[in-house]
Amino acid sequence: MVVLNRIYTRSGDKGTTRLATGAPRSKSDLRVEAYGTVDEANACVGLARLHTEADLDAMLARIQNDLFDLGADLATPEEPDKKPGRVSLRIVETQVTRLEHEIDALNAQLSPLTSFVLPGGSPAAAALHLARTVCRRAERVMVALARKEGEIVGADALKFVNRLSDFLFVAARFANDAGAKDVLWTPGQNR
Repeated sequence: MVVLNRIYTRSGDKGTTRLATGAPRSKSDLRVEAYGTVDEANACVGLARLHTEADLDAMLARIQNDLFDLGADLATPEEPDKKPGRVSLRIVETQVTRLEHEIDALNAQLSPLTSFVLPGGSPAAAALHLARTVCRRAERVMVALARKEGEIVGADALKFVNRLSDFLFVAARFANDAGAKDVLWTPGQNR
């Protein structure tokens, strides 16, 4: 259980923060950028939920919780000399698989695309597209972090964030009256 009695500590006033392990990092560190961007994506999903109902809202609620799991995963780097008995929260394959099933279930209700989709249509769809783009940014930062010497990002975490952006795209189409209200791109329309 997490207990937060004090919100400000002043410890970050000089541009540093601490990971879940207690290790200090610059606030501009790629790992901090990664879990900060995941947090931003979570806020966008919360905004989208203001416009969703029923099954889609329940899916998004689960995703918000999973995004906190992902943030915890990223904030707790894998340590080769980890103390015995210490268990870190990690994204696992079942979370990825659940997203895939939900993508398939929503996508089965959509007509095939005939063009690229512009972000918009309904308020829910616009917010879901915003969440998708922030999720893609989180993925780019996580990939950069994973490629940095001495840093580890779990394979399931990378799969999850990749699948999540796919889910958010399909969910945006679903929120647009199962794609009927999608705003389609017309190449060169304003030339």
